[in-house]
Amino acid sequence: MGAKTHDVAIIGAGVCGTAIARALSAYHIKTILIEKCVDVGFGVSKANSGIIHGGFHHKADTLKAKLEIMGNLMFEKLHYELGFPFKRVGILVVAFSEEEMSIVEYLYGQGIANGVEGLEVCNARRLRYLEPHINPDAVGALFAPSGGIIEPYRYVFALAECAAQNGVELRTGFDVIAVEEKSGHYELISENNQRVKAKYVVNAAGLHADKVSRLFKAERFSIHGRKGEEYLLDRNSEAFPNHVLFPLPSKNSKGILVIPTVEGTTMIGPTAEMVEEKDDVSTTAENLEKVFTQAKHMTPSVSRKDIITSFAGTRPALKGNDFYIDISKKRPRFIQVAGVQSPGLTASPAIAEYVKDLLKQAGLKLTEKDSFNPRLEKTVSVRKQSPEQAAQLIDTNPMFGSIVCRCETVSEAEIVEAIRKGHTTLDGIKFYTRAGMGRCQGGFCTYKILKILARETGKDIREFTKRGGGSFEIVGKIGKKD
Repeated sequence: MGAKTHDVAIIGAGVCGTAIARALSAYHIKTILIEKCVDVGFGVSKANSGIIHGGFHHKADTLKAKLEIMGNLMFEKLHYELGFPFKRVGILVVAFSEEEMSIVEYLYGQGIANGVEGLEVCNARRLRYLEPHINPDAVGALFAPSGGIIEPYRYVFALAECAAQNGVELRTGFDVIAVEEKSGHYELISENNQRVKAKYVVNAAGLHADKVSRLFKAERFSIHGRKGEEYLLDRNSEAFPNHVLFPLPSKNSKGILVIPTVEGTTMIGPTAEMVEEKDDVSTTAENLEKVFTQAKHMTPSVSRKDIITSFAGTRPALKGNDFYIDISKKRPRFIQVAGVQSPGLTASPAIAEYVKDLLKQAGLKLTEKDSFNPRLEKTVSVRKQSPEQAAQLIDTNPMFGSIVCRCETVSEAEIVEAIRKGHTTLDGIKFYTRAGMGRCQGGFCTYKILKILARETGKDIREFTKRGGGSFEIVGKIGKKD
C-alpha cells in the first residue's frame, strides 16, 4: 500500500508555518507540517525580538501593513486560548531633535492612515512620564499603546501543539531536496528518501523559500539574509524599560531597540547586516559596541556588566521589501509565503487566515470541524507561584520542589513536561521552560537536564544535542577508564 496523500503539506514550521497549520486544523482535511530542523521554531523564528508591532512603520498599500494590523488585533484571543507569555506594553519611537520629531509626525500620520487606534505624539515631558529612565536629551516620541511583547518560541510551540492536538501531522528532520508532480498531487522527497504526498503545498520555508520555489519550478526570486545581532541583559538590569523603545527607522531597519522581554529581562539590538551565508549567526565585538553604544544613548542605564549572552538571527529579506504571499502563477495548488521578515511575527495569525483563503481560491474545500479545540491546557511554572501555591504543587508532584535551573527557578516537573511534549534538545527545553536562560546561561543546570533527558527517554546521555545535527553536548567517555 502506498503512503497516504495529505490534502495540504506546509513546508517550514516557523511562526508562519505553525500559524497556518493551526488555522487549517479547524477543518476536515489531512494536513502535514514539515520542518528540516529537529524541532519547530528552530529556524528564523527562534531569534525573533518578540515584538508585537504597532502598525505605523509601513505604508497602507503594503501587504505588510494590512496583515500587521490584523495580526496585532488577534493576540489577546490567541494568548487566552494558547497561554503563551504576552503583554501589551506599548511602543515608543524616540526622537532626539526637532528634525527627528518631523519623522515622528510622519509615522503618526502613516499609522492613522493605516487605521491604528490610540497613537499619540508626545512631548519631552509626556515621554519622561511614560519612560522615566529615557535619555534626558530626548525631545519627544510617538507612543503606540497597541504594541506588545511575547516569547516567540513559546508562541510557535503553542501553535504547533494546538495544531497537532487537532490532527495535524508533524514531521521534523525532513529537508525537502526534490519534488515530483504526479497526477493531482505533489511528492516531496527528503535527503534520506522519505516521501510525503500532498495535493496542495504551502511554501513557508523562511530563508530557503527561494530554494523550495525552484524545486517546484515555480517563480524565481532570491531571499537574502539580513542578520540581526542581539544582546540579553540580566533580569536585575536597571535598564529594563516600561515600553519597547525604538529609535527613528532607517531604510532597511527599525534600528537598535531596547526591549523589555515578557519574562522580565532586557534585550538590546538588533543590527541589520546583509550576509552572504543565510545561516550565519555569528556575533562580533564590533557589533556589540555598536548595539551597546546606541542602546545606551536611548537608555543611559544600559550597562556592559549586565550583558549575559549574545545571539543572532537572520531575516529573510526579499527585493521590494514587502511580503510575497500568493498563489503560484506557474504551479497549480502551490502557495508562496516568502520574504516574511519584520513584522512577520505580528502578522503571523493574519497570514494564516490569508493563506487559508488563498488555498480556498486555489480549489481546496474546507469544512469546519465541530471537534476543533482552540485551547491548550495551561502550563505551570513554579517561579510564577506564591509560596503557598508552590507548596500545594509540590504536594501533588514532588518534582515541582526539585529546582533544576536556579537562575530562572525552573523545576524538574517543567523539564519533564517539555520532554514529554517532544522537546528533546537542550535548546528545545530551554525555549519551552527558560532553563538555561538566566545569568549563568546553563552553567549549573545543563548536566542535570541531560540526566533527566536520559532517564525520561532511556537513551545514552551522549546522544543528546544542543539543537540537533552534530551539536552534541558530550563527546567521549564519562567516568573511569575501562
